[in-house]
Amino acid sequence: MRMKNLTVLCLAASALTTTSAFAWESADGQHSTSASVAMSSDYMWRGYSQTDNEPAISGSFDYGHSSGFYAGTWASNVDFGDDTSMEIDIYAGFASEFGDSGISYDVGVLRYMYPDEDYDWNEFYVSLGYSYFSAGIAYSSDVYGSDEDGTYYSLGFDYDLPMNLALSAGVGYYDYDDDVFGAGVEDNATDYHIGLSTEVVGFGVDLTYTDTDSDGEDLYGDNIADGRLVFTVSKSL
Repeated sequence: MRMKNLTVLCLAASALTTTSAFAWESADGQHSTSASVAMSSDYMWRGYSQTDNEPAISGSFDYGHSSGFYAGTWASNVDFGDDTSMEIDIYAGFASEFGDSGISYDVGVLRYMYPDEDYDWNEFYVSLGYSYFSAGIAYSSDVYGSDEDGTYYSLGFDYDLPMNLALSAGVGYYDYDDDVFGAGVEDNATDYHIGLSTEVVGFGVDLTYTDTDSDGEDLYGDNIADGRLVFTVSKSL
């Protein structure tokens, strides 16, 4: 697994310096594509590490239509201590705004896939945004491939600061069915994050602090759910 992750990291480093351009828009402005690659000190997802506290590289490719329809894929290395070393997500949805209200919305479906393991699962999501604020709900009837329900509620705040800095903060609450992790185990967790991002010579740079509450540390393990700073460098292609 370490060798697989090393190979992925080398491919990512190559992608960060590539001159190939994936950003494209049709002449009539109806269709567009974009891609990105990122290298992070950790892959933190909803409050806990997906790479066993190790670095992660990820990449995405997206298609968008002027109607608001979009579809794409995203992938990253992972380390759960089993046979899988990669997560591949595919998703599709519709994002737009309610007239001239300034209220945006996004509704879609996402499938999480893990090669060499059998716990692929689907999630449906919806979110609303207004000004600097956003709120979302993501639901699965088969969270982590468990055949049980899991609902994730989130609130976000994004604000542009002087000097080309952007502030992002959020809090999330995961509500699981009692049988997802087994009897006598916590069935919910709260996570939060706050970070700053900017752009330096064409690269995105992000530094984010993320943590969970004590229930989250009990549920996921305090070795992968404790507070930490995550540093990410990304490049749009």
